[in-house]
Amino acid sequence: MSLAIVHSRAQVGVDAPSVTVEAHLANGLPSLALVGLPETAVKESKDRVRSAILNCALDFPPRRITLNLAPADLPKDGGRFDLAIALGILAASGQLPAESLTSLECLGELALSGAIRPVQGVLPAALAARHAGRTLVVPKENAEEASLATGLTVLAVDHLLELVAHLNGQTPLAPYQAQGLLRHIQPYPDLAEVQGQIAAKRALLVAAAGGHNLLLSGPPGTGKTLLASRLPGLLPPLTEEEALQVAAIRSVASHTPLHNWPQRPFRHPHHSASGPALVGGGSRPQPGEITLAHHGVLFLDELPEFDRRVLEVLREPLESGHIVIARARDKVSFPARFQLVAAMNPCPCGFLGDPSGRCRCSPEQIQRYRGKLSGPLLDRIDLHITVARESTQLDAPADNGETSEAAAGRVAAARDIQLQRQGTANAFLDLPGLRTHCHLADEDRQWLEHACERLTLSLRSAHRVLKVARTLADLQAEEHISRQHLAEALQYRTSL
Repeated sequence: MSLAIVHSRAQVGVDAPSVTVEAHLANGLPSLALVGLPETAVKESKDRVRSAILNCALDFPPRRITLNLAPADLPKDGGRFDLAIALGILAASGQLPAESLTSLECLGELALSGAIRPVQGVLPAALAARHAGRTLVVPKENAEEASLATGLTVLAVDHLLELVAHLNGQTPLAPYQAQGLLRHIQPYPDLAEVQGQIAAKRALLVAAAGGHNLLLSGPPGTGKTLLASRLPGLLPPLTEEEALQVAAIRSVASHTPLHNWPQRPFRHPHHSASGPALVGGGSRPQPGEITLAHHGVLFLDELPEFDRRVLEVLREPLESGHIVIARARDKVSFPARFQLVAAMNPCPCGFLGDPSGRCRCSPEQIQRYRGKLSGPLLDRIDLHITVARESTQLDAPADNGETSEAAAGRVAAARDIQLQRQGTANAFLDLPGLRTHCHLADEDRQWLEHACERLTLSLRSAHRVLKVARTLADLQAEEHISRQHLAEALQYRTSL
């Protein structure tokens, strides 16, 4: 047969669209043409494939070879199509039975010796192959990652000859059995290790229970970073679907093994990070920090030190839960449903309001420092809390309050109430959801409206106060929002 078809997968953002590799042999002068919008790395694959086939003592047909990567309008890059191209040539030249390839999808880069090297973004391809009902052939180093897609048959191969022997029925390969190497979970830091800070711990609990964004303001050394690092340990465990989404993003972002993949991510970019580093970008769009924090926590320390234009790009993802990166030839959408935790000093020197009286900043300097943060961005942060300096008693008692395990139990109970009632965390309620699930008594509604007027809060801020009050009621397992909940929620808007 002079025509063979092999299935593979491209990588576009966190998606893995299907690519069909068609190999056709015709009479004429020996040549090899590769079509279908290949990038440079794909164009170079014909040389890698030729050397790999010859070095495996297989026949490279001296005919006119045309390779088509369909669909033609989808850009293809990287060496992930090498294995599919090689199998297509071998099947078209009669060295492999073409029918053995119909139920397979192949990913892998070929070395000149015929060895198969790992590629990036295997997990999204594995999920797509499972949906298509095909067996996935991957390099052995990618097999554990591919096996995270439960119910998928994975064949792990080290060398082209190993796969050829399997397809010819000489030495069948057994499906890869998951070893569980990526499912180890590291314990999160314990909330009880934070000395004092009762009010900040309460705000952290509320933020975890409702999925709210949090801003911590206080002098240096008061434990803002320490508190932020405890938030992932309070959040409910990821569901299987959420964990696979997180792992797929990490798979696309780098070759780093997906250790501890069921855990919620905690991203902590430096304040010198650029806009593309935060939201993603590049000629071939890659996920940024906000996407790497999907279903987890994005911690921005020294918030006013970030470039203001960089911070402004967070506004849309905080509302929509995704980010769209447009380039000249492509437009890619990345998920970005993260929980923002930010920390800042109250003034340039950091000691405004400190009992020691060390602050020497002028009102103009303080105003200029705080003016780096725009009102629309602060509006999208539900909880504003001041972290005061605690006693420097070094031999403080070991028991500093509630442990992360106990707090996480309360958070999980509140989240269960929210999921059963509305199917989402309170922070993500839309306007119809607010009207349905955050009903107030007439006198409490009027009281809240007058309070928002006195505090000059925007309508968005008022809605977020209502969401926080709903979370406070859920933490107490109360069906209705009371004035006590509204008053506490308002306190979290007046600390700055």
